[in-house]
Amino acid sequence: MRVAMVGPFGLKPKGTMAVRALPLAKVLKERGHCVALFLPPWSYPQDAGRVYDEEGVRVENVAVAPRAQIPLRLVSRVRAFQPEVVHVFKPKAYAGVTQWLLWQMRRVGLTKARLVLDTDDWEGAGGWNDLEAYSWVQKKFFAWQEQWGLTHADAVTVASRALETIVWSLGAPRARVMYVPNGVNSLPPRGESRHAVRVELGLENAPTLLLYTRFFEYDLARLAETITRVLTPLPNAKLLLVGKGLFGEETQFLEMARVRGWRERVVNAGWVEMARLRGLFAAGDVALYPFDDTLVNRCKCPVKLIDLLAAGVPVVGEAVGQIREYISDGETGLLVAPGDVDEFARRVIDLLGDAETRARLGAGAAAAMARDYAWENLAERVERAYLTPP
Repeated sequence: MRVAMVGPFGLKPKGTMAVRALPLAKVLKERGHCVALFLPPWSYPQDAGRVYDEEGVRVENVAVAPRAQIPLRLVSRVRAFQPEVVHVFKPKAYAGVTQWLLWQMRRVGLTKARLVLDTDDWEGAGGWNDLEAYSWVQKKFFAWQEQWGLTHADAVTVASRALETIVWSLGAPRARVMYVPNGVNSLPPRGESRHAVRVELGLENAPTLLLYTRFFEYDLARLAETITRVLTPLPNAKLLLVGKGLFGEETQFLEMARVRGWRERVVNAGWVEMARLRGLFAAGDVALYPFDDTLVNRCKCPVKLIDLLAAGVPVVGEAVGQIREYISDGETGLLVAPGDVDEFARRVIDLLGDAETRARLGAGAAAAMARDYAWENLAERVERAYLTPP
């Protein structure tokens, strides 16, 4: 089967196409399909016009200037590929316009390709439209694109149970909606021992909390209070911070730490290359995964959580959306009710003091992720979406 995957942006710096579409494409290639990615790298224009092979998958980056012509370029390149299936990732912006154009062309017989839409976020009210600084015109347009795209596809692949329910509520037949959560993407092996990394970071024997984050998914003050309640009774404990805020929130968070009296106990690694992640993960004892109970979070399928669990890090997370799918409480991690600061802090403290349970949860998480969320297995669901009768 010839499959064209269309994205709303390129492989970097944004993550969806790199951590969802590309690994899926590679597995589909291994299963005998011919797969190509067609991308408009407007957020990384250095890739504009670049065409290359990625483990048997053709990656075509179209020109990005002028931007108004991007959808036409995507349609042209897709049609030249002569796909049997066009899998559009995100019903938004350039990808959404491309889906609309191909749907119109099919109505008049200019293409016969099946149109499959993938959604891994909620864009409309309560979703990214409320988070991004879009104009009111953009918000209206993106909300319309989402509604239209989800109801004008031969099949829809969704990354979360919440999105599955939303698509059903819009009238899509259940047989055409395939639940395809994000799978495990292998991180480079760590080159240094846990001890060496901890010494380098100044952690030595300190009980260490790990926060691998983009910050925007939770209330900063609530997290700061949770950490305060953990660090206060554990004067030797430290916090290892890995990542940057989507909107620069790390500056505000570190100021909260200063006001609460534990800024000097924060080791701020900031944003790091993937090659460094496993070493930093190994340096932590317990990872925190706070998550507000909001519509946008319930619809998300957090890749950072997957990375932590697949690496065998014991995680305490708030039971929101897909976190409840990935963490089985007491077996592959610990869950707390969203917003319960006391319970969150208590479970973290208990876990920091129980090395045996940490090892058991970490091993259970790594095994479960490898078993249940390998892209090799998830690809079978995508193939069913490609073959589902319209």
